[in-house]
Amino acid sequence: MTTITTAAPNGATGPQAAPIPAPTANDPDMPARIRDLILQSLDEDKAEDTVLIDLQGKTSFADYMVVTSGRSARQVGAMADHLLRKLKDLGLSGLDAEGLPQADWVLVDAGDVIVHLFRPEVRAFYNIEKMWGVEPPPSVALAASMADASPYEPS
Repeated sequence: MTTITTAAPNGATGPQAAPIPAPTANDPDMPARIRDLILQSLDEDKAEDTVLIDLQGKTSFADYMVVTSGRSARQVGAMADHLLRKLKDLGLSGLDAEGLPQADWVLVDAGDVIVHLFRPEVRAFYNIEKMWGVEPPPSVALAASMADASPYEPS
């Protein structure tokens, strides 16, 4: 919990406001709040071909999965950094991003929402939307068909 403390004109200190409660696991709106924050952040960062996959009832590890692309490793890394900062501001803790600093494919585990950030050719190569029975956006499908002719070799 966070308590904001201020100094009074006489130098005394005391709580300015009641503690701000951290999100709790039993908050039924939290997965949707996290999802909405992530989608808004990705939109602000000019993410491309964002796909939201509803996993409720399909798996126990998350309620939603977001798959999106950035035009370069630099953009993918920046999107991941912005997401982590905003999720921490929401009150989530224990957040981490896998795949930095290379930023070809970065996975952000936000608890109820898993985010995959890709460079376009890496996304086309792995095609993880298909694993969940979701068709990728046309531009990703086109990149995947072009990748068949010239496959991406992951490092």
